[in-house]
Amino acid sequence: MITKSINLLCIVLAVLITSCSKNSVGNTFESNETYKNIEFKMAKVNEPSIPNNTVNIKDFGATNGGYVLNTKAFADAIAAVSKKGGGKVIIPPGIWLTGPIILKNNIELHAETGALIKFSTNKDLYPIIETSFEGLNTWRCISPIYGKNVENVAFTGKGVWDGSGEVWRMVKKSKVTESQWKKLIATGGVLNDKKESWYPSEQYVKGNQNADQNVRPDLKTKEEFEAIRDFLRPVMVSIQNSKRVLFDGPVFQNSPAWCIHPLMVEDLIVRNVTIRNPWFSQNGDGLDVESCKNVIIENSSFDVGDDAICIKSGKDKDGRIRAVPCENIVIRNNIVYHGHGGVTVGSEMSGGVKNMHVSNCTFMGTDVGLRFKSTRGRGGIVENIFISDIFMIDIPSQAISFDLYYGGKSIAETLAEGGNKISTKMVPVNDQTPQFKNISIKNITINGAYQAVFLQGLPEMNLENIQISNLTAKAEKGFSIIDANGIKISNVKLDIQDTTVFDIYNGKNMSFKNIEFNSTSTKAVVINGAACENIELVSSANLDYSKKTNIGNTVPKGAIKL
Repeated sequence: MITKSINLLCIVLAVLITSCSKNSVGNTFESNETYKNIEFKMAKVNEPSIPNNTVNIKDFGATNGGYVLNTKAFADAIAAVSKKGGGKVIIPPGIWLTGPIILKNNIELHAETGALIKFSTNKDLYPIIETSFEGLNTWRCISPIYGKNVENVAFTGKGVWDGSGEVWRMVKKSKVTESQWKKLIATGGVLNDKKESWYPSEQYVKGNQNADQNVRPDLKTKEEFEAIRDFLRPVMVSIQNSKRVLFDGPVFQNSPAWCIHPLMVEDLIVRNVTIRNPWFSQNGDGLDVESCKNVIIENSSFDVGDDAICIKSGKDKDGRIRAVPCENIVIRNNIVYHGHGGVTVGSEMSGGVKNMHVSNCTFMGTDVGLRFKSTRGRGGIVENIFISDIFMIDIPSQAISFDLYYGGKSIAETLAEGGNKISTKMVPVNDQTPQFKNISIKNITINGAYQAVFLQGLPEMNLENIQISNLTAKAEKGFSIIDANGIKISNVKLDIQDTTVFDIYNGKNMSFKNIEFNSTSTKAVVINGAACENIELVSSANLDYSKKTNIGNTVPKGAIKL
């Protein structure tokens, strides 16, 4: 009997030891709320499983203070736990200067409260590698944090990761104060002829020539790229072709280009993080999720120089050849303080985007709130997008924007040039034609915007089946709807300064129900375009469409149903 008891105890201890040899990193609260009310089938995202081995970078000679390079200490600490199958690398309070950190399997980098990891400004430490940037296959300097073909990687703790982006980026004089400008040019660098833009070096200026949105597609060999290495600023965190990646807790800031770029990652969790860049930082995106599957982005804050939360899948031919969509994405409970877009899809979406849920997010002063963008030549299908409970305030341009004529400029630059132009040009539909369809947007509050909603498809490929409901907006302008099919607007309350609430061009199979707006508007709807057909206007309490609808001469007879 005693022997049997001892054997049973040994079995129990063996099970406990085995179960404790690895642990899932992060919190477990997500299982209760994260997947609630998701409109598509969404498997639970797997968290990294990290062995219970722990080291401290100080044990490998790391020196606090920000003046001694600790690249070897980081590498040795990672190697030490890696030899044991993986584990946690603790970064204690202090200022830790380092060059690039190369990730390995089963590694948790835990930056404790008070830890500041500052990446070196010495660009010689960042050799160029073959990679992807802005959706194209190209050469760039290696990222300060880099991992490829890794599994079970986590960034935890409350410390700060700083990419020293100020030495990599160009700066426009108009975007900084006079004292900041004087301090910047005192560091060296090069001014353009008009002395309105600062560049880090002559090599950067050379690289910037003939660039297509920061990529040089005209260059082919490594030697050609080496000649402009200073121009090839990297994203701060690059993790590619990997599985089970977690960001939980830290601050990521001041990136050379995009801040965090997961590319072709399966099972990605980003939660409780703070991502920030200077508001003027060139390509200072927050989080660019590209061609990833099974993604959670929640309970995080963004204050950045470009789009905040970006969903992508490659650009043009390179993206179509890769043919890996971004799919199964949940974006919840986030706040964006500044950015070109709060949540953005595109413009690099040539592999497609599908099954995305966005809810309970707040955008404060972002250039655009919900931003969808693409252009001819991209290809790709964006579909099955579900957005709800979004709160926006002080949006200087369009609160909700679909722009299929995106030309690489910010929305402010586009509006300054006269806004988006209506085009009647039809081109053949092929694999280069982008398509946006089956999108639901509901429970939206907009307190201050230049325009509430802008929807512009292509003449040859209309926006299709977009439903907007339960929207309250205070804005200068109402709705512009161009080249769209199957738009359904319902339960909308508008406080609009413009005399026209809905401006429609080439709209088909559309319905407007239960619309309320301030009585100063003299025209509820202006309709134009020979492609208009089957538009249903259902009168609301304060709206008589028969008196407030202007139908252009080009609209076919019988296209409008009152």
